[in-house]
Amino acid sequence: MLKHTIITLTLTVAAITGTASAQSVLNVQESLNDSKIAMPESAETAERELRHNWYLRNYAQCDTMAQFYGEDIDYPDEVIIDRLQKLPTSIELPFNSLVRKSIYFYTGKRREQVSNMIALGHYYMPIFEEALERNAMPLELKYLPVIESALNPNAVSRAGAGGLWQFMPGTATGEGLEVSSLVDQRRDPILASEHAAKYLKTLFNIYGDWSLAIAAYNCGPGNVNKAIRRAGGGKRDFWEIYPFLPAETRGYVPAFIAACYVMNYYADHNIRPGLIRRPLITDSVHVNKRVHFQQIADVLQIPIDEIRLLNPQYRMDVIPGNVHPYTLILPSKQIYAYILSEDSIVKHKADLYNPRAVVNPSDGSTVVTSVDGDYIITEKVIEHKVKRGETLKSIASRYGVTVASLRSANNGIRKVQKGQTISVVTRQKTRRPIVETSSEEETVFDENTAMTDSVTIPGDTVVIVSNDMLEKPEIKKPEEKKPDVKKPDKKVETKQKEKNKEKAEKPVMYTVRKGDNLGKIAARHNTTVAKLKKLNGLKNDNIQVGQKLRVK
Repeated sequence: MLKHTIITLTLTVAAITGTASAQSVLNVQESLNDSKIAMPESAETAERELRHNWYLRNYAQCDTMAQFYGEDIDYPDEVIIDRLQKLPTSIELPFNSLVRKSIYFYTGKRREQVSNMIALGHYYMPIFEEALERNAMPLELKYLPVIESALNPNAVSRAGAGGLWQFMPGTATGEGLEVSSLVDQRRDPILASEHAAKYLKTLFNIYGDWSLAIAAYNCGPGNVNKAIRRAGGGKRDFWEIYPFLPAETRGYVPAFIAACYVMNYYADHNIRPGLIRRPLITDSVHVNKRVHFQQIADVLQIPIDEIRLLNPQYRMDVIPGNVHPYTLILPSKQIYAYILSEDSIVKHKADLYNPRAVVNPSDGSTVVTSVDGDYIITEKVIEHKVKRGETLKSIASRYGVTVASLRSANNGIRKVQKGQTISVVTRQKTRRPIVETSSEEETVFDENTAMTDSVTIPGDTVVIVSNDMLEKPEIKKPEEKKPDVKKPDKKVETKQKEKNKEKAEKPVMYTVRKGDNLGKIAARHNTTVAKLKKLNGLKNDNIQVGQKLRVK
């Protein structure tokens, strides 16, 4: 498992001496079968998880049918040894049975994973190489993320290590990386690679041996120091202290040697490399405003999965640039578009994606406005907590309602007690403004489609002003001669208008809210419980939150 916080970095190699007597150590460089070693956790990465990777689906073509390309070849040990020695590395890559077992694990059971990692390597390996070059480190260390994370920037181990280089949170923050609910820079390929290179350099300066430094990267310097002491204190070689290391670390260095081999000789084992369909060229911009990935995706028309691929460090798709500037990686052709459109991006659906700065608690009341024929009904529902000495009559008087309405809104309550909470429904009924229409056309108010402006006046009465009431310029039409038409019978005309009005009226629907009952709903809509039941075909008083009820 990965990386413990470095609490012993100040120790010098000379100080790592113990009193334990020297013990015999198996010569694993020649031959060793260790059934207790554990393969790196990244080897368990599910292939279907990698196939969902945006880069592999959109930029690469991977070998998803490896078995039809050819089977693995079981080469003699001498061939593998010769190939390892020909790799241009400064880190020693010795061969033994453990290395052979790790090699054939990748070329056998994990053939498809290797193909995927080769494709991902087209994007990630240059990033690793640049960080290693800047810190004057051996370039073959770029294969460490192969065994750490299978090149998955979002990988999280069972112990909590994260990112391509699998830093533990304590080690990451100790190295200067930010780990918070919104930002996890362990997942940032560029920053994490830079800090991993520096961390490995520190470990090498402690031990003076790359195999020990790589082992310490896996299990922490404390465990390596303990193994050195248990081996007699004078051993400075991974293979000498091998039996005293944790099980996963015993398999970690062989797995690193195997990764170096497989990533260079995959074709000799009939593994088809993941090919690139098109290059992914990126650029970066500093963001100093809070912005959500979906805002960027909507305005710039970029798939949000591509933004996530390039910026895996932002856990919740949010860049908190209002705290301090952060880096955003985008396809290079989109960088200029982002700079030009940043204000539009930040404003796009800002209420949806920005947290509320100030929120005032509700006073417990709700206001409902509905239309009943020629009238506008405004209801205010107040939750009243009964005080000492109050009665239904005094509460009704206080709010200007009747005792009957209180009873109706509270399931027929007969009396109240101190501390009890009851619902008080106040209603205002205001005639709608009359809209003049021609004698040939009847205007019907539709509350669902009418364009209205709402103005609140004292008394909680809401006046709805239709756009039809706005002044319009008079257009005079030329006079036309109308043929004599027999006037319709007034009784027939009136009857027809009534039919038209009934046809035009739409049912008023109400959505049941928490705390509602039929009594409260009936009081709000100037009707009775019996009528509500009849309108909705209810056999009892049971209703549910979210249920739609016809109230008119």
